[in-house]
Amino acid sequence: MTRIVYPAAMSLDGFIAGPGGDMSWLAAYFGPNPDGDELMQRAGALLVGRRTYDGDDPNKGTDKEGAYGGRWEGTQVVLTHRPPAEPVAGCVFATDLDEAVRVAREAAGERDVQVLGADVARQCLRRGLVDEVVMAVVPVLLGSGVRMFEDADKDAPVELRPTRVSRADTTTNLWFDVVR
Repeated sequence: MTRIVYPAAMSLDGFIAGPGGDMSWLAAYFGPNPDGDELMQRAGALLVGRRTYDGDDPNKGTDKEGAYGGRWEGTQVVLTHRPPAEPVAGCVFATDLDEAVRVAREAAGERDVQVLGADVARQCLRRGLVDEVVMAVVPVLLGSGVRMFEDADKDAPVELRPTRVSRADTTTNLWFDVVR
């Protein structure tokens, strides 16, 4: 069965991107991470927001540009109010969350749909769509930027059950199932 997973790298003070969506801070912390490799193998499709799609890839312009350092291949479903006029290879653009999730699940088959981008992840969590959250906590304090959950709904907390903790050279990986 297809699971929806929210994987992200986060600074110790809770930011998944620096000011203006800057991701260059993360490049210094790329390194071997067997759990990251496992996540990549599980990914059948990516569900991304437009800001993430247009974003600041720390590997932009290199052979490591793209998801999982350019090693992942598959369909990206981009949730956006501004779909491009021309088709983009490997991408499907959707203007509705339900449609985007449906297309991503179909593209993923039996593998996971992985959600990239704080806003899309928040929308999916609010709707009860996320099955698992995986955070790679990076040993840096950014001080500002894009928070993992800026506008979390304080009246309806999302309960998580820890399932695994692992360590890579530069990160601590935290795995949680979403409790329904």
